[in-house]
Amino acid sequence: MTLGTAVVETSSLGDRTYLVHDGEVAVVVDPQRDIDRVLALAGRLGVRITHVAETHLHNDYVSGGLALARITGSAYLVAAAEEVQFARVPVADGDRIAVSDRLTLTAVATPGHTFHHLAYVVTHDGEVAGVCTGGSLLFGTTGRTDLLGAGHARTLAHHQHASARRLADLLPDGTPVWPTHGFGSFCSATPPDADTSTIGREKNVNPVLRLHADAYVEHLLAGLGAYPAYYAHMGVRNAQGADLIDLTPARRADPDELRRRIDAGEWVVDLRSRKAYAYRHLTGTLSFGTDGPLATWLGWTLPHGTPLTLLGDSPQQVAAAQRELARIGIDRPTAAAAGTPDDWARGPADLAEGRRATFADLAASEPDVVLDVRADGEWQAGHLAGAIHVPLPQLTARLAEMPQGTVWVHCAAGYRAAAAASLLTRAGRTAVAVDDDWTNAAAAGLPIV
Repeated sequence: MTLGTAVVETSSLGDRTYLVHDGEVAVVVDPQRDIDRVLALAGRLGVRITHVAETHLHNDYVSGGLALARITGSAYLVAAAEEVQFARVPVADGDRIAVSDRLTLTAVATPGHTFHHLAYVVTHDGEVAGVCTGGSLLFGTTGRTDLLGAGHARTLAHHQHASARRLADLLPDGTPVWPTHGFGSFCSATPPDADTSTIGREKNVNPVLRLHADAYVEHLLAGLGAYPAYYAHMGVRNAQGADLIDLTPARRADPDELRRRIDAGEWVVDLRSRKAYAYRHLTGTLSFGTDGPLATWLGWTLPHGTPLTLLGDSPQQVAAAQRELARIGIDRPTAAAAGTPDDWARGPADLAEGRRATFADLAASEPDVVLDVRADGEWQAGHLAGAIHVPLPQLTARLAEMPQGTVWVHCAAGYRAAAAASLLTRAGRTAVAVDDDWTNAAAAGLPIV
């Protein structure tokens, strides 16, 4: 039986979970919180999970590793140096873990993304079959090194350089590289340059293997942007050990309850598309559709611990959002409702419309205020002359900075603009969401600085 490798993608967070098996038994590396996907995959493949391994304590999601290990009776491999509050199999550099007679893992200390990060070299029938690199060596880049605090970023960047060089020296050029991060995750220092890779390819393209240590460190640190605020809670949660996820439906809220929650200042989020939201929505709700990166932007913008109610056009849409949010530690919505705005309103007075526009509309107008809610790096690469810059996650804390008048708000494609416009409207401001691609701004004749 040849080695089998299957991937569980979590594209909304930019991560991958790996299930590696010999046809009978399997090891799962870096599982997400919703382990039902992994269990279903193992069932389809007809393999038994006997080992669960973490490359590091994750900062971008709540791990499902402990729950998966408990449900399957698996050995749970976590770095021995990590201080955790649960029983695990402590693993250190050089440890060899026999998954079966044919399949083994060898732990390799690869500090950089975190201080105690491990990679796992996978061997099948005595031959190197691949390496699970977690947040160390990614495709054309590496994991970022500032998640444990800016004061550690430079030290960890030097460690990251040494760790990547160690893997490159240790493994054959043909070794497949299987990273956890780097597919849109903010744990990646820069975007990846491929969807698959090998050690040999990384030697040719990856700055960590092409630059000497000091040059690489400066290159990495210069490219680091902001990362989601909820990351601050993920590492602590993973060190404590997360229990089984609860994806049972949230309690249904009627129109009177929805209005009470909105009037109390709670977050009632409309999960429908921004176009549907603009056509008609419940006054005071916020637009974060499931057709975009919901977990990232809602999780980043929502004040920690704020009660959250979800509105969707179907129970399935609400369930999908609930799953996305549970991955980042927003375990249970306070309430939910499915249907249409008419179902959620006490009457016509509870309903509103939103204003949408294009960059051409903006060019043809005389706006009072233009607000750019993109990230710092996007703003620095080019922005509209005269615009105000407040990244979306900062908007709730900086609403008082907005000058008077109608606010025309834009981002790069429309998702963040719709969310920002709903936040402004809830605060009593008049807002227009520019639902357009940033590339159309110059074509519309708008001056770019």
